Amino acid sequence: MRLLVTGAAGFIGSCYVRRALAGELPGTPCGSDLSVTVLDKLTYAGNKANLGTALDDPRLTFVEGDILDAELVDSLVGRADAVVHFAAESHVDRSISGATDFVVTNVVGTQTLLDAALRHRLGRFVHVSTDEVYGSIDAGSWPETHPLEPNSPYSASKAGSDLIALAYARTHGLDVVVTRCSNNYGPYQFPEKVIPLFVTRLIDGGRVPLYGDGLNVRDWLHVDDHVRGISLVLAGGRGGEVYNIGGGTELSNAELTGMLLAACGADWDSVDHVEDRKGHDRRYSVDITKISSELGYSPQVPFTQGLADAVQWYRDNRGWWEPLQARAALTP
Repeated sequence: MRLLVTGAAGFIGSCYVRRALAGELPGTPCGSDLSVTVLDKLTYAGNKANLGTALDDPRLTFVEGDILDAELVDSLVGRADAVVHFAAESHVDRSISGATDFVVTNVVGTQTLLDAALRHRLGRFVHVSTDEVYGSIDAGSWPETHPLEPNSPYSASKAGSDLIALAYARTHGLDVVVTRCSNNYGPYQFPEKVIPLFVTRLIDGGRVPLYGDGLNVRDWLHVDDHVRGISLVLAGGRGGEVYNIGGGTELSNAELTGMLLAACGADWDSVDHVEDRKGHDRRYSVDITKISSELGYSPQVPFTQGLADAVQWYRDNRGWWEPLQARAALTP
């Protein structure tokens, strides 16, 4: 199988590529039966170092480029059997301060890839999305059939890309599958996201911000579980369908903060209670019945262990995150 993976110098995409080339993903060919081309623009959150030793694998080809470059995209899609599409602008706060890059990259970039996939009658196109497209839910969990009600420019741009991807499946018969994940965590996550942001500040004795009353709830998914779910969908998901991928651990932001404080040897005196984010969704929760019953998915990484491992990884890899922290002007 010849895979084109977009955005694979980022957090989740790089994990997918590392695991795929290591033969650790169910349903994905390994050994000489697999080759991977990575297409990544290397924006502020992209880092080739995230790919680790996979960069030295002769089965990996790295291409620095933009998913908006139609000529480049066409040439790469034309040599692929399948596309796994991670590339996206993804930070909610940044989308609130400026939405243009989110709309252009997430919507037009996805359409550029889909046009190339259609021209070459690509075998499979996996579009990686987010639970944030559903909006907010007070109780229960969203099935894949729930209407999309995004509330931030980021989630609206992802909802638009989801709908375009599904439209290509229904209008043109393109073999498209969409995945929607809950909040990811794990090693190599860019230090503007809440867990690495808090850890990298707290281990240096810094302060961390808690939005509003801290009672916003998120479901936490280890990145290893997420990429395993994506691999199952690539291999066995039904074309034209959506699959939720969740972690099964719901925590309020205050609960998560308490766990991170304890893990980093800090206390609540290190927390600044700040004004709530604009349009801050109260609760996310995805129903994973579909992917579990059809493809045998279940989260494997217990949250307490995954969080402890992530905290230790950031302790041990200061040389990785310090330059990124400075690049994004995140130093407290």
